[in-house]
Amino acid sequence: MRALAMLCVPFVLTALPAAAQDPTRGNAQGELAVTIYNGGQSLVQDIRQIAFPAGRTRQEFPDVSAQIRPQTVSFAAANTAIVEQNFDYDLLSPNALMQKAVGETVTLLRTNPATGAETRERAKVLAVNGGVVLQIGSRIEILRDDGMPVRVIFDKIPPNLRAKPTLSITVDSDRAGTRPATLSYLTNGLGWAADYVSLYDEKAGTIDVQGWVTLSNNTGTTFANAKTLLVAGTPSGGGATSRSYRPRPQPPGNLRRAGTETAPREQLGDYYLYPLAERTTIANAQTKQVSFLDVSGVPAQKIYEYSVGGFDTMTEPASAASVIKFNTSAKGGGLGDALPAGTVRFYQRDLRGDPQFIGENNIGHTPMGSELGLATGQAFDVKVQATVVKRERISDRRWRTQMSYLLTNARANPVTLDLVQRGLDWYWDDTRIVDESRKSERLDSDGTRWRIEVPANGEATITATFETRT
Repeated sequence: MRALAMLCVPFVLTALPAAAQDPTRGNAQGELAVTIYNGGQSLVQDIRQIAFPAGRTRQEFPDVSAQIRPQTVSFAAANTAIVEQNFDYDLLSPNALMQKAVGETVTLLRTNPATGAETRERAKVLAVNGGVVLQIGSRIEILRDDGMPVRVIFDKIPPNLRAKPTLSITVDSDRAGTRPATLSYLTNGLGWAADYVSLYDEKAGTIDVQGWVTLSNNTGTTFANAKTLLVAGTPSGGGATSRSYRPRPQPPGNLRRAGTETAPREQLGDYYLYPLAERTTIANAQTKQVSFLDVSGVPAQKIYEYSVGGFDTMTEPASAASVIKFNTSAKGGGLGDALPAGTVRFYQRDLRGDPQFIGENNIGHTPMGSELGLATGQAFDVKVQATVVKRERISDRRWRTQMSYLLTNARANPVTLDLVQRGLDWYWDDTRIVDESRKSERLDSDGTRWRIEVPANGEATITATFETRT
């Protein structure tokens, strides 16, 4: 026996008490302002015009978020004090209605499919545990879907079942009259992220960037005609974890250099604010996009990158990463804005002029003036192969390793490749370069980098000798 929700057994409501919510009634929200933070938390401020009687009354506020945090509710109205508040989130549904009817009497309406004759019986709901158990007169019966059309008629809606999420507040008013009441609360279920569409022109060395705010609403409630403010920033949380060893230095991420320019946007403490230009309706179970950035002709450069993790021979050549580099500075033709965290998707036109997707990557909150290097994928024609030419022990604690790196380029144009050798300083090892065919740039204690121009349809070779002391 399956639960009522699985039986396709219809039901009818024969009476509605005055306090019940009418599901056909329009949105009861007033003047809305919604502030959405990164991470799915939001502040809702709802100003409604309420007719307050004098004395103590209970006021109901439907159309609040189903994920409201009741302990954060704030209510303010002139000449009015709060006595008590309750949040009713048990929503009206066939299953919930039957669950609440345990111990109550309902009417069963059965229709004979051959004759159309209807019979009515009063039944007491005994239990709803994996099925509905009824007492009809002196017999016990299980409500089942046996092909006989059955309707369950309820006399009333239980007082704590709502058609919509509803906050009820008991207030004490000094005087009667209609006046504005401000309801504020924090809720989960509303979130936003930035999405960037970037058209890369390799020949011109530029990108065109459109930034979109992507709003998502899973609160169970639609926020109608809301003034919407987005807050970009990450609240602090948690402490540092102590370690008994030195962590391995990481290769360069997407943020290559943090900017030092202040973006021309309103700030709230350490956060940037991104207000939407117009009021908008954020429907439940909806994703909405709003433009906030549109810049053309930003200088960009494509290079190739590959990191060798240690001193070993690679069994076969590996593809270098294709990386597009640009900056967010307001000077020198950059994007000229701080970038909220999100996903950057790159497109490039083919020979027919149609934009084609070439890859994507994520960025964190990025200050204005920063340099970004975003990998779009693995190169088809640009390969790297590292080989151990010679390794010898020169003392009890010293080793010498000679490496050779072969860089190949099958493209019809020359490419720039950043080759990084990692593993120079891990745990207690101390590695120095004692000889190299081209001058490298030391990135940190663990890595060094060669920047090489690899000719069109050609190759380049680098050799280096490393001395390690353990």
